[in-house]
Amino acid sequence: MRLVLRAIAAVHAAMAALFALAALVLIVVAAQMGFVALAGGLDRSAAQGIIEAMGILAAAVVALQISQTIAEEEVVRDAHVSGPTRVRRFLSRFLVVVVVALAIEGLVATFRAAHEDAEQMLHAAAMVVAVGVLLAGWGLFIRLNRYAEELEPEAMEEAKREDRKLK
Repeated sequence: MRLVLRAIAAVHAAMAALFALAALVLIVVAAQMGFVALAGGLDRSAAQGIIEAMGILAAAVVALQISQTIAEEEVVRDAHVSGPTRVRRFLSRFLVVVVVALAIEGLVATFRAAHEDAEQMLHAAAMVVAVGVLLAGWGLFIRLNRYAEELEPEAMEEAKREDRKLK
């Protein structure tokens, strides 16, 4: 069984490395887009290009955060997401980045719709509303999860001990 768990940790490490590599590629693409946008001069199209580059950078942040979360939770800590404390912490780390990235994408879509295609404004607004719903759902999850954590105080202590592995 120990061999199987090591193999699973190795697969998680490979996945974390691939997410990090994807983040680096996205950073390079965003930088290239930014330079191309600025090379044409400082005008409205440059601003649109920079805003689109920001959207790609947001995706890079998501990929890098997923990489870090996988590496820390599954490789370094070798934690199993089973208790309410661990689930809340794991999902919170992931959702904070997803919410921010989607909010940036909603902003990018709003600017694009406002300047290029007004018919897409409804789509952009729906994306921003979806971010709000996701944020509200996440807040509700955290609130309800706190009650479960109070039933298992030892799980919080175990999570704190696992955090010390990262220092």
